[in-house]
Amino acid sequence: MRIVALTAPDDFDGWRDAARALVAARVPAGEVVWQVGDVPADLFGDEAVDLPPDAPAFAVSRRFVDLARSVVMHADPERFALLHAMLLRLIEQPGRIEDMADPLRRRLEDIAKAVRRDIHKMRAFLRFREASDEQGERFVAWFEPEHHIVRHNARFFVDRFNAMRWSILTPELSLHWDGDTLREGPGASRADAPEGDPTEAVWKTYYASIFNPARLKVGAMLKEMPRKYWKNMPETALVGELIAGARAREVAMIDTVKPATGGNSEAAWAALREEAMGCTRCPLHRPATQTVFGEGPVDAALMFVGEQPGDQEDLAGRPFVGPAGQVFDAALAEAGIDRAGVYVTNAVKHFKFEQRGKRRIHAKPGVGEIDACRWWVEQERLLVRPRLTVALGATAARSLTGRTVTIGKERGRPIALADGTQGWITVHPSFLLRITDAAQAEDERARFVEDLRNAHALLQD
Repeated sequence: MRIVALTAPDDFDGWRDAARALVAARVPAGEVVWQVGDVPADLFGDEAVDLPPDAPAFAVSRRFVDLARSVVMHADPERFALLHAMLLRLIEQPGRIEDMADPLRRRLEDIAKAVRRDIHKMRAFLRFREASDEQGERFVAWFEPEHHIVRHNARFFVDRFNAMRWSILTPELSLHWDGDTLREGPGASRADAPEGDPTEAVWKTYYASIFNPARLKVGAMLKEMPRKYWKNMPETALVGELIAGARAREVAMIDTVKPATGGNSEAAWAALREEAMGCTRCPLHRPATQTVFGEGPVDAALMFVGEQPGDQEDLAGRPFVGPAGQVFDAALAEAGIDRAGVYVTNAVKHFKFEQRGKRRIHAKPGVGEIDACRWWVEQERLLVRPRLTVALGATAARSLTGRTVTIGKERGRPIALADGTQGWITVHPSFLLRITDAAQAEDERARFVEDLRNAHALLQD
């Protein structure tokens, strides 16, 4: 067995020099013991590693070097051996660095991704607190990285906070910057860092004031900012309360009814619509022109929920004004329903499309996009309080019921919704536009009109 002693857990240069010697000597990865720092020598290690003077030179791709730099910073004790094994393969087959189907290559990539995430987390979630020493003002931060990324991040913090004196304390090592020189120190404990400073109260007030409940996505937030980082960040002391109060704040936003004056539902709807204009609950807001909110009387007994805005709706900012909207209007009229007396909206408020040349082609919303937008539909229904809500198509049906619905099984009959009101499911008018056979198109259109007529009749009972 060969034994390799590295000076630090992130000693890339030491690993590289030792790996060159091992590869030159064609030593298998399984015959090497990698050790870090002042640890007892392995009982089975009996031979040091030195680079032979006549060792042939070899080169590897920049991609492998970059990968190895990241992998070495990981906490996995097998990382050095895994890199050694990969290097031996690349000497024989350089192209394997591109083969992501290879289990070893894929494992190394996963390790590197974990390191990059940890680097980002330290930069995003480290918080300095004001302290003082014999030289005056100093800022101190405590952080607990998962991997050996502190030295790698040192340059980032020096460049970002060059003008102030600071210390970053971690369990493994500490960094100290005096404005001119960066030095390392031994690891520290959480108790060595200050608990707070006068500026935190101001920051917490600001953070609470900019917290937007309409843009809250708890799952995404926890994925990006896991709870284990919260104890180091002053604003996260507020997060639990803000999440718990988000629903109440949202309801309060639309609950502008004033008993003394008999209520103000129009103002409540306007406030809700205004809030929706800034919605970023899913990525669809980026390419879309604008949010397309519902419209109609806020006391309508009948509400229609479609799929999503189309190209013309996206440009106009109004629902059901394109070709499907024209079919819808004609069917409503034939069924004896005045569109001016119903509320119409969509399950998804932004246009999802694929760009093909100058044309924007409709793309079906995904489950995540439907669920992200479901809150808006629920608030519209809470405000309008329709006696009957008609889902036009499967996307709308999922929005109303929270589950995947087969139109053929549920179509044309009343269903109970979670809030105790009635629902009704039929096809979306765009379905009629896609039928190429004239006779079939006429039959389906008649059936659609009958669905609308029957739904309307429920309100007369």
